[in-house]
Amino acid sequence: MDAVMDAVSVRAALAAEWVKIRTLRSTAVALLLGVVLSAGLAYLLGLSFSANLSSMAREQTEPADLLFATFYSLTLGQLPLVVFAVLAVGGEYASGTIHASLTAMPRRGAFYGGKMLAVALTVLGVAVVTVPAVFFAAQAGLGRYGMSPDADGVPQALIGSCLYLTLICVFAAGVTAMLRGPALSLGILLPVFFLGSQGLGNVPQVKAVAQYLPDQAGMVIMHLTGPPGDPHFGRPYGPWAGMGILALWAAAALIGGYLTLRRRDA
Repeated sequence: MDAVMDAVSVRAALAAEWVKIRTLRSTAVALLLGVVLSAGLAYLLGLSFSANLSSMAREQTEPADLLFATFYSLTLGQLPLVVFAVLAVGGEYASGTIHASLTAMPRRGAFYGGKMLAVALTVLGVAVVTVPAVFFAAQAGLGRYGMSPDADGVPQALIGSCLYLTLICVFAAGVTAMLRGPALSLGILLPVFFLGSQGLGNVPQVKAVAQYLPDQAGMVIMHLTGPPGDPHFGRPYGPWAGMGILALWAAAALIGGYLTLRRRDA
């Protein structure tokens, strides 16, 4: 009976959270910006790589990884989606409406599950639109160097990119639940994990640790790190192992957020 009540509560919480997400002014701006920024940068990077590839062909040098050119724009395009996840969770703490929400939904587990599920499903839906848009925009920029959707490595990278965007936002949502507010969450997540770690992951002195940060691990499947065996930019794990590492980070953040919500007053 309790399990049935919990399931009903989660569904009710999910419906309530979707209403909140739809009525947040920042939602449409952040999600639309994520799509436009990702696709626009992908096209520009495709143009740049096309010119470089023509030069490499003349000089008979080894061509660059076209999947890198295709999906690199997601390193910046993900940031508005992360902002959405942080505001969707932390906005209630900043405004004080968390008290009313927990009064309306006293089952904190159901409340938390509904909120996180709403964030994850929303980002997944946006990712399913964003990733193909990024792929085709990049191929348009690459011109005669472009790839087809069934080219070697492309299906894996497309699926992996959708999973990456979803998991990285779930991770951000969990961290925000632990920190109980958007300002501190954004102040930590954006510069440290989503900007700084891209450089830290390739610095020899800290690479041994930084390469296991969530974004660094998840980017392997999109070919945004070096190939296996590369002493400078490679990773000691494969694409799906990297996705597993990111999933563990997301799970740890979710658990931490739930424990914080359960043990502390609103």
